[in-house]
Amino acid sequence: MQQTSTKSLLLYGLQHLLMLFGSIVVTSAACGLSMPVCLFTGGLGTLVFHLCTRGQVPVFTGASTAFVAPIAAVVMVGADAAGNAVRDAARVPYATGAIVLVGLLYCGFALLARVVGVERIKRLFPPVVTGPVIIIIGCKLAGKACAQAGQHWPVAIITLLTVLLVSAFGRGFIKSIPFLIGMAAGYVAALVLGAGVNFSAIAAAPWVQPFWSLNGDFFVLPKFDLAAILLIAPVAFVTGMEHIGDITTNGAVVGKDFFKKPGLHRTLLGDGLSTLVAGLLGGNSTTTFSQNTGLLAITRVYDPLVLRVAAVMAMLLALAGKVAGFVASIPTAVIGGVSIVLFGSIAAVGIRSLVENKVDFADTDNILTVAVILVLGLGMSTGVKLGSVTISSLFLAAVVGVLMNLLFTMKKKGMNTSPATSAGNQPQ
Repeated sequence: MQQTSTKSLLLYGLQHLLMLFGSIVVTSAACGLSMPVCLFTGGLGTLVFHLCTRGQVPVFTGASTAFVAPIAAVVMVGADAAGNAVRDAARVPYATGAIVLVGLLYCGFALLARVVGVERIKRLFPPVVTGPVIIIIGCKLAGKACAQAGQHWPVAIITLLTVLLVSAFGRGFIKSIPFLIGMAAGYVAALVLGAGVNFSAIAAAPWVQPFWSLNGDFFVLPKFDLAAILLIAPVAFVTGMEHIGDITTNGAVVGKDFFKKPGLHRTLLGDGLSTLVAGLLGGNSTTTFSQNTGLLAITRVYDPLVLRVAAVMAMLLALAGKVAGFVASIPTAVIGGVSIVLFGSIAAVGIRSLVENKVDFADTDNILTVAVILVLGLGMSTGVKLGSVTISSLFLAAVVGVLMNLLFTMKKKGMNTSPATSAGNQPQ
């Protein structure tokens, strides 16, 4: 692999960091956990993941949105007079205790994948299933991108156009950092147009924030409560399936089969240990960030070292209050402008997967499989609620797709071995 200069690594890493920062801020606030702690554990968890996967998979593992609702149900205790959710810090250890169990469940999934074998698992997820699942991952985020851009469309459009122009006409190193340049242009445009640059966050932040003392959230001793476990832990079965989709998407972008090397069991173990560490330190369950996968697709800078640099930056950012305040001051419309490209590129990778694997759409079985996956995945905004667990539409679509593919495969095998075509029943 070609060596990347230190300057390039830092700029590439910063570009990835800016893409993921907003999600961690929103996710941690929504579920009542400390943002600096979630940022730190996201970075540390990423390093753990890369250690488990032998540094071969270019992903960043950060706070998972799938766990927001159940964690909030444990931590949040009501609302104040202004309608803002109020958390009970004494409930945080019960949430993180359940998150530790989620990490252990992932480790169990890793062991299962190791025993079953990658070839059997891959047969369950052929391109006719994984292609539309990747499309769903990108398209499900499209509404979020447009909602962010809608905060101030002129700023979002300036940001978007800058990214597109740099990607299309940039040369050399400049061409590989279109989002960094686009966000800088969007920030300047927001300043000129008066579009929501919030300097108060910078002014209020300390230069150095000892996150380990914030609200007693860092390194909280996990506590185990059956009610909290039943709320949070079952989500692991949903995100376990989504992990397969995320790793498939990342591999499709990079052009490698990560199921085989380093192996699905290693990526599951990495996700599990990353979540385990996050739970022990007071953070959220971790998952692969689609923003960063989309960034890989556009920049074509696949070096996993870049993601490790971003991880270290995230950990340092958790300590640097003023820097975190500046990043937080980036207007939502700027993030929306770049997200339009990022999330759209993920969906495009799914289409590319169908084309490159020559999925035959003259085959009615393939049309039916893709059709049902897309409608189930895109047609429901919140998924299906079963008791205290919400089954995501992506999980439902993937499971139904796998079952349909198995059914059609069995049908074709039955046709190929029917008595009419057997040796004893050949036409005379």
